[in-house]
Amino acid sequence: EELPPKALKTLIASFKETIEASLKAEELSFSAIKAFAAPRRLAVLVENLADQTPSKELVVWGPPAAIAFDAEGKPTKAALAFADKNGIDASALKAESDGKVEKLVARISAQGKKTVDLLEAIVNDALAKLPIAKRMKWGAKREEFVRPAHWLVMLYGADVVKANVLGLQAGRTTRGHRFHYNNTIELAQAGDYLATLKNTGFVLADMSERKTLIEQQVNAEAKKVGGVAVIDPDLLDEVTALVEWPNALTGKFEERFLVVPAEALIASMKEHQKYFHVVDANGKLMPHFITVANIASKDPSQIIDGNERVIRPRL
Repeated sequence: EELPPKALKTLIASFKETIEASLKAEELSFSAIKAFAAPRRLAVLVENLADQTPSKELVVWGPPAAIAFDAEGKPTKAALAFADKNGIDASALKAESDGKVEKLVARISAQGKKTVDLLEAIVNDALAKLPIAKRMKWGAKREEFVRPAHWLVMLYGADVVKANVLGLQAGRTTRGHRFHYNNTIELAQAGDYLATLKNTGFVLADMSERKTLIEQQVNAEAKKVGGVAVIDPDLLDEVTALVEWPNALTGKFEERFLVVPAEALIASMKEHQKYFHVVDANGKLMPHFITVANIASKDPSQIIDGNERVIRPRL
């Protein structure tokens, strides 16, 4: 379900940081990690991720040589227990100095762990550490999250990762825009995420791309009415978190409202309606507002009319 817009930026930053920290803790190499967020999705793409953790040689120290061997040089019970515990033959037991005393030592080659076997725990840990003030449950499920979760994609290259997150079994199926493409979308491989959602699903999953587009659209709309859009950074972030397929539209309100102090009108437009206001060359408020719809409507005049009918009683 749609994530809380004011929290989206913080949620995706935390999600990315925790996953990155976990991959580094496991000594898994990668070339880049990118985060994507939209109202109905949080995603992290890790590029050139190693398929397993590095193999290591573990050095395990045992009892002192004086205790490990009897007078005839045969291994004692202590030495045999050490050999058994570390899976080595008693005849292969060796003693080395640890810098202080001669001790038994076992050098064990530890194979690296497969990356795909670690991802479920890494993702669950990252979600558990998200800064969510109040988590919710839905249906008969016991899982808790900031909003009900409906689908889960986890891919390592072209392969589905076996994982269960928030009560969902991982797959390769995501969903498109709620109105423009309310269908499932199969992802062939992890790297297809952004392009497939954009080209098929009418979703701009990259938050920075949406933000840049909204800023361009809002400025262009203001120019059409001979004004300049005033873009508050916090409002821009919030609007970016509210839409997946932005489309800026300009509406107007009655000029008689301009007798009211501009600050009051602007506050109402920003706080309640998430509108960007427009000023003239002298910085004076104009009777126009710019709203960002989440659809590219075939009849935008209906959206504009609806917004104009809402703002009149507000003002």
